[in-house]
Amino acid sequence: MLIGYSFWGFLGPGVVDTPDGGRSHRRCLVDGLRQAGHEIVFLQPNRDLCDAGLDLSASYRWDVGLPDLDTLFLEWRWPIPGRNTTPCGRPGHTCDLHRQAELVTHYTHRLGIPTILWDKDRRLDPADPLRRTSNVTVCEPALHPSPGATTLLFPVADGVLDATDPDELATRHRSTPLVYVGNQYDRDDAFDTFFAPAAAHLPHLVAGKWPDTHRWPGLNFVGRVPFPQVNKIHSDALATVLLLPERYAEAGQITQRIFEAVLAGCAPLLPTTIRGAAELVPTNLHVRQANDVRHRVGWLAEITGTSDHAGLIADCLHRLAPFRLSTQLSVLNRLLRHPDLVTP
Repeated sequence: MLIGYSFWGFLGPGVVDTPDGGRSHRRCLVDGLRQAGHEIVFLQPNRDLCDAGLDLSASYRWDVGLPDLDTLFLEWRWPIPGRNTTPCGRPGHTCDLHRQAELVTHYTHRLGIPTILWDKDRRLDPADPLRRTSNVTVCEPALHPSPGATTLLFPVADGVLDATDPDELATRHRSTPLVYVGNQYDRDDAFDTFFAPAAAHLPHLVAGKWPDTHRWPGLNFVGRVPFPQVNKIHSDALATVLLLPERYAEAGQITQRIFEAVLAGCAPLLPTTIRGAAELVPTNLHVRQANDVRHRVGWLAEITGTSDHAGLIADCLHRLAPFRLSTQLSVLNRLLRHPDLVTP
């Protein structure tokens, strides 16, 4: 099956000044679909080449026209004032939203081909007519998706999970007790509740775009970092906190940060306010407030390098099973064959 895949981001490391969390899992999903026998053509501009200077055209295909397709797959884009809502050609304009509208008009409405809309940021309006369009399936990376939507989690390669050695991860020297990697977007309340009060008493690091930090003087904000450095930060840390916007927490939408951390041996502390996610993290890593974060980090410091530490990491790795690529491909392959058979 020929799948037209629309995304605004990168397959490779990309550039530093970009909010593209998809770099952790997009190429994994694309390669998995291709190994399952599907063909992929990318329908947005080749940002790997144009923005990052990485030429992947020998391995992947881009087409900014309107090629013949069997299925349209959209990583859903939404209006961002001053960026993709401005006229084409204006300084700072990105054309992702205009291009998406062109694709939906041509393929979804005019040709009526099956369309999978992956609402990765929970930005699709509950009243949007696309939710009621017969040839559209809405997917969300949430344990409890919106009514009518199907769960499609961010994938991690089965082989990567199977090859990760918890004993080796437990023996690594970790100089930073607490870290957070991610952008500020709608996370102030979670940061105030779980991270900031604990970080005030612990060596820590916050990496990502946090343009307004006046509420937290003295905390160690280092700004955005190159994508490969995300793994290095987690590899040097005992723990992170899974901070989520409320719209994610209420749907049980855990971001890619959980497996980015666990694969580096960094313990993911899970706020108990996140709906339905308790089984994804061992009970002794659940936190209800910042004081719990401090206590868990102290405990991790006591067991670091021991068999208990290795066992904890092994448990975290085992609990990543719902994110396995094979599981997500099973969902997508059923959707591609029989969209009406996949239910939330």
